[in-house]
Amino acid sequence: MSNAAAVFARWRVRLGYILAVFVLWFARPTPGYVAIGAAIGLIGLWLRAYAAGYLHKQEKLTVTGPYAYTRNPLYLGSAILALGAGVATRSWISGAILLLYFAVVYSVVMRREEGELLGHHGAAFQAYATTVGQFSLAQYKKNHEYQAALGYLLLLIALLILWRLRLL
Repeated sequence: MSNAAAVFARWRVRLGYILAVFVLWFARPTPGYVAIGAAIGLIGLWLRAYAAGYLHKQEKLTVTGPYAYTRNPLYLGSAILALGAGVATRSWISGAILLLYFAVVYSVVMRREEGELLGHHGAAFQAYATTVGQFSLAQYKKNHEYQAALGYLLLLIALLILWRLRLL
């Protein structure tokens, strides 16, 4: 895959932090919107946690759990998180930034990862023939998925702080 795809894959999280500044700048949160966004985000966090408990990065082709239904449950969870964050901001500009970021960056990253899996697993990837074990809390921790929950919590707290400061 191209150098641009490698850059997107390597820098996607850091780029997200930079964009978070703009998302927060345009945000107009209220407690009600933050609560709705939090509820939506919890679904995304649950899906990411569920998927991370099955994923064995670079070790095995993961085809069980949520991977039996979608090739990218972690990214689907991230999309739901982005939707929740967009709702929580109560800003169409912030929502558009999140949507554009996710659409551009993750479409490139998913294509790149698919190519890597195809190169590594060949026909097994195409057929999804290999299986892995059950959900594992240890695997969830190994994949550092708790960082997504912490980051989302910090975003919600920042939105509530912004809302409170604007009331003063």
